[in-house]
Amino acid sequence: MPVPFPQSEGAENIFQPPLAGAEMEFAENFTTLQGRFSFCLDEVELVEQLKQLIAARTWTKIYCRESALKQVLATAGFGIEYSNELINCDASITGCEALIARTGSIVMSSGQQSGRTTSVYAPVHICIAYATQLKYDVKDGLLLVKKKYEKLPSLITLATGPSRTADIEKTLVVGVHGPKEVFCFLVDKG
Repeated sequence: MPVPFPQSEGAENIFQPPLAGAEMEFAENFTTLQGRFSFCLDEVELVEQLKQLIAARTWTKIYCRESALKQVLATAGFGIEYSNELINCDASITGCEALIARTGSIVMSSGQQSGRTTSVYAPVHICIAYATQLKYDVKDGLLLVKKKYEKLPSLITLATGPSRTADIEKTLVVGVHGPKEVFCFLVDKG
């Protein structure tokens, strides 16, 4: 179906990327929103950082549904046994569709093997992304999703840090409707 007012679909970006790298802007915006960011040169470093995090937190139940992600981690030396239950897990590991530098957001969709629930129901969400998935603005991230799928997924969501609400006596509370903590590991090379 054609767009009824094609001239309203501007081709120019409203927000211009800064001269500094998108990685730095994403990291700053993501951590400002109480996210925890780690940059990894490669998948071996990713696995080492994941092992350190899991050991420091004494997590024993890690949930991950994404078979390709499990294979990448196993190949890089991440030899853990995953939990089969999301409901009682300590943390969940997912991939993402894109990262948005300008807002510090993680783009996820129902087209991912993790589906819509993995990143929401676990108390801690660990997202693994690659530098090729890092885009400056939401428009660029959505274009990446559009290129990936023949038909757009039924749900595309932007997660911007841990869940938060100010509905409880107008006081900001973190982790009420989703994860209490969100980690993002950005891998430079796969």
